[in-house]
Amino acid sequence: MADALARPQPGDGEAAPALPGTAAGPLPALLAGSARALRPAQDPAPELARALAETLPARLDDPGLVAAGYDGQLDGLRRLRDDARGAIAALQLDLAQAWGVASLKVRHHQQFGFLAELPAAAGETLLRTPPARASGDFAPIHRQTMANGVRFTCAALANLDRRLSEAAEQAARREKAITRHLRDLVLAATPGIGDAAEALAELDVHAAAAELAAEGGWCRPEMTDRPDFCITAGRHPVVAAALARSRGPAFVPNDCDLSPGRRLCLLTGPNMAGKSTFLRQNALIVVLAQAGLFVPADSARLGLVDRLFSRVGASDDLAGGRSTFMVEMAETAAILNLAGPNSLVVLDEVGRGTATWDGLAIAWAALEALHDRTRCRTIFATHFHELTALTGKLPELVPATMRVREWKGEVVFLHAVAPGTAERSWGLHVAKLAGVPRAVLARAAQVLAALEARAKGLDPLSDELPLFARPAAAPAAAAPGGHPALAALAALDPDALSPREAQEALYRLKSLMEGAVPQG
Repeated sequence: MADALARPQPGDGEAAPALPGTAAGPLPALLAGSARALRPAQDPAPELARALAETLPARLDDPGLVAAGYDGQLDGLRRLRDDARGAIAALQLDLAQAWGVASLKVRHHQQFGFLAELPAAAGETLLRTPPARASGDFAPIHRQTMANGVRFTCAALANLDRRLSEAAEQAARREKAITRHLRDLVLAATPGIGDAAEALAELDVHAAAAELAAEGGWCRPEMTDRPDFCITAGRHPVVAAALARSRGPAFVPNDCDLSPGRRLCLLTGPNMAGKSTFLRQNALIVVLAQAGLFVPADSARLGLVDRLFSRVGASDDLAGGRSTFMVEMAETAAILNLAGPNSLVVLDEVGRGTATWDGLAIAWAALEALHDRTRCRTIFATHFHELTALTGKLPELVPATMRVREWKGEVVFLHAVAPGTAERSWGLHVAKLAGVPRAVLARAAQVLAALEARAKGLDPLSDELPLFARPAAAPAAAAPGGHPALAALAALDPDALSPREAQEALYRLKSLMEGAVPQG
């Protein structure tokens, strides 16, 4: 194969086998087998460390893969290929000593190749009486007599000529042979290398989990075969880590108890208060626990979950002809059809993609089905405060809410889960945080007050299913029979109105007094 290469770094071959020795005491049974697999019977690492060059080529077919000093024959061919002048000088010295002519010069002739050129007198002497050492490869063969010199060749010169011309090709062939040898070594060790890599990955996972547990205060969960679900001071691993890196506010941990008798949590509260984070963190804790890992909590006792269902966020499938609400309903349908008593379900805002009464009806029926028929552990987050009316009717439903505090006219989200229900949604406050213009917010407050004042007259189930919670700031407007103009007046902020806005507000109040908006 001709893939990109990476040379083993110093110590790479010894790093994996040395890992078990870094642990204090005997390893657990789960890791003992992995530790043994880190030492494969056939280990090509030492041979590769000697054979591979410091800087490797991009492809196996390119020259330069084998390190100098690994193979003597390859080193000689490379010297011939890369240092022809040195080879010629060495042979010239050998011939001068063998023939006894210090002035001998080796030169290259276009027709004859490499020749040894001697002065005329020395050449004549060599022809008459060759020295005893001028034999074998060094035996002189006369080629040409000139006026001032004589040229000879010999087997050594012919070999040098051939070797120099073939050195590059031979070096490439020798290097490919060595490459095949190294590849065969690796292929023969493949099973052991695969086992070692798998063992190293397993050890890496457990080492990373242990590091997270030690640095982040994660705990070892207690897994049971009962439908337990009790988490103390649980945290979202990603959000908590991001807050720690940014040195922002500390993550607020929360408990979650879905044990028998309270297995359905109805979570209300405003946007931005942390409902979705709470849902996700408990689902992630279950995933981590059943993967055999530590979990971000002070303690956790969890019964095995056979399936985890999540219905959060908004998405569409326009290419498939499915709107956002259709996708939401398809996911809700899958949960209601597939979840069982040992499942964990987290739902966020079921029914919010359609008209208020339709959505409330769907959420109401889904909540009853999860409690009565599916009987699974569930966290059901919603803005439909009307669903809290089911608290007394569904024995295992426990209401919870995200704590909020008002301070000098502003809302502070505490990101803490507490028993009870939310008094209001604080949607206008979130709109203000998002930068909605003040005039729009003021108008929205007026419309909200008017809708709240009409709610009981419009709601046939008003005694047990109020459309909105009673506003604390304007009890007169919320009381039965209260005039909408009073609610609109209470919602006005004179300091925030421009002269034109103030005039428009007066016209609206006048129209309300004249009965433009019917009373409940």
